[in-house]
Amino acid sequence: MKTALVTGASRGIGREIALRLARDGFRVAVNYVAGEAAAKEVVRLIEEQGGSAFAVRADLGDLDQVDALVERIRLETGVLDVLVNNAGVSVHRHIEDETPESFDWHFAVNVKGLFFLTQRLLPLIPDNGRIVNVTSGVTRIAFPNAIAYSMTKGAVQTFTLALAKQLGPRGITVNNVAPGIIDTDINASWLRDNPEGEAHAASYHAVNRVGRPEEIADVVAFAASPQASFMTGTTLDATGGGNL
Repeated sequence: MKTALVTGASRGIGREIALRLARDGFRVAVNYVAGEAAAKEVVRLIEEQGGSAFAVRADLGDLDQVDALVERIRLETGVLDVLVNNAGVSVHRHIEDETPESFDWHFAVNVKGLFFLTQRLLPLIPDNGRIVNVTSGVTRIAFPNAIAYSMTKGAVQTFTLALAKQLGPRGITVNNVAPGIIDTDINASWLRDNPEGEAHAASYHAVNRVGRPEEIADVVAFAASPQASFMTGTTLDATGGGNL
């Protein structure tokens, strides 16, 4: 059975990615930070559908916990066919409101943690493996509302390009999936039960609606599949035509 690790998989987009990859036959490592009950629920749903999964806690902003996550994957699976770097943090602040502490937190989780997790898992990823980085539509538009967050996703795009070039001879592909505005718990406070907020969000997308987590999971599943073997170093735009 092939194996996959999905970071930040206890809720939202990560949850749907984990469920989708399990349906595609992967044994899924469900990473989480605070949502232990939610992560165990994802594992339960996967097992209920005949799949295999296990939950593993690790804060990617702490390199000791990154190392512990890598060791757990090594002990549990020995091989990692697909790595989905989905975990990330975001605070909406303009430049004048950003703080050094918040700035460092964004880069610690979204960039440094992702970088060193990938580095330390590379020995477990076989030839023809897959690495999928979940970025954001903000990398191709100006989004001053969350400038530090936007900068981290730009850094991940650069990382993807360089790593795709390095790992290409081994058949390992490295791609980004960039969501638009998605109906997740993190957006619930201003999006759900708020017709005006939903209409405003939908207006950014050419398809004139907000995206669903499972739609992003479908795109990630393609990037993780054998059918995507000749695609690397690129971004799959899953923004519903955001800001066209």
